[in-house]
Amino acid sequence: QVQLVESGGGLVQAGGSLRLSCTASGPTFSNYAMGWFRQEPGKEREFVARISAAGALKRYAPSVDGRFTISRDNAKNTVYLQMNSLNPEDTAIYYCAADRTYGMTRRGAADFGSWGQGTQVTVSS
Repeated sequence: QVQLVESGGGLVQAGGSLRLSCTASGPTFSNYAMGWFRQEPGKEREFVARISAAGALKRYAPSVDGRFTISRDNAKNTVYLQMNSLNPEDTAIYYCAADRTYGMTRRGAADFGSWGQGTQVTVSS
């Protein structure tokens, strides 16, 4: 299993931007598709974005498409989530996750076998 550590969360005003990072250690990072999820208190973990192992394919939740960009640098074992035009509804704990199985339709939390500890993103109005 790959180990994941997120960073980059914080407090930002509505309309602002943040970039989250997730650095992996363990087995070969480039073998894993990566995803970002978010979770608000009392709610289920929600899919945000997914990127294929080589980085060529990306998928987004409709709520973030056009505002968020997922990317990865396999040489640095890191996946990023650039978040622009943030609004208060984006407030959540953001988690990165790794999936060893190919398939861009895999967007459920149960599809990902390794998780980071999460990083808080708070957007003030």
